[in-house]
Amino acid sequence: MIKKPVKKSPTRKEVPPSTEMKAAMRQLEKLMESSGMIAPGDMNALLTSLQAPSVLDGLSDAEADARHEAQELAFDAMEAESEAEARKLAKRALRKDPDCVDALVVLAGIESDSPKKMIEALQNAVAAGERSLGAEFFKENKGHFWGLLDTRPYMRALEQLAALLRAEGINLDAIKHYEKMLVLNPNDNQGVRDPLLGLYLALGSLDEAGKLLHTYKDDASANFAWGRVLERFLSGDLRGAAAALKKARETNSFVELYLSGPKNFPGEMPDMYSPGSEEEAILCLDNMALAWGNFKPAILWLMEQLIKDKAPKKTPAAKLRIVRK
Repeated sequence: MIKKPVKKSPTRKEVPPSTEMKAAMRQLEKLMESSGMIAPGDMNALLTSLQAPSVLDGLSDAEADARHEAQELAFDAMEAESEAEARKLAKRALRKDPDCVDALVVLAGIESDSPKKMIEALQNAVAAGERSLGAEFFKENKGHFWGLLDTRPYMRALEQLAALLRAEGINLDAIKHYEKMLVLNPNDNQGVRDPLLGLYLALGSLDEAGKLLHTYKDDASANFAWGRVLERFLSGDLRGAAAALKKARETNSFVELYLSGPKNFPGEMPDMYSPGSEEEAILCLDNMALAWGNFKPAILWLMEQLIKDKAPKKTPAAKLRIVRK
């Protein structure tokens, strides 16, 4: 979807295409570093962003140049080899643009000495992103936010904030941010529906969990497969839970081994995974462990199913044949 035009200032000159291209390519470089590949959606975002009006439209030349320079410095800070260099570059970026989200996030990681301070710093970065993009931008582009490169720093900061809130047990605030991200970008390129489903189930919010499962009913991940099992069990639908369990085992059988006890949860999270792998199971449990752990009857039921399925099947007793003499 193409972004709607934004009214330009009559004194604002066009940013040279080479500058726009350079900024967009730096965004894609960051994607390459984090994932090792550029997805088709990212290339589409690049093309859309180059063709659509920018958030810089309406700014003076000096303001637009300052934002470009700040973002370049922020990228350099993200790539810096030392904290001292990263801090220096981030602060230079913020002198040019106090609302440069990536620079604020870099400083948050360096200067925060507690989760509380990190949360506050990320909240400031998210607020800066909202100011920088502007209310009208949110209104016009809601529903395809990730498809525009201008939104990426804000969306990354929002995801990082939500994840930290979840890690600290501030679950209602985490849910609020995850929900906002799905409203802005229903395609969910960042995969926030996975931790959101876990939080819904952990809090017993079955209506919300059911709606999320329905919205992404084609999701074939272990996270959603095992989430469906728990949602059906907590809803009192044992037959549905058993059917969902059969499908979940086919999707990823390793999850059950962690939930039922035979395997211990590892200390580190995997960097990559493939469908059905043990690495996928570990990532699934990172999202779902709290939910299953909050409902012990669900764990006991799962162990009963495991014992039942492993029990030797009884063969029918052979009929006695009476021989008459």
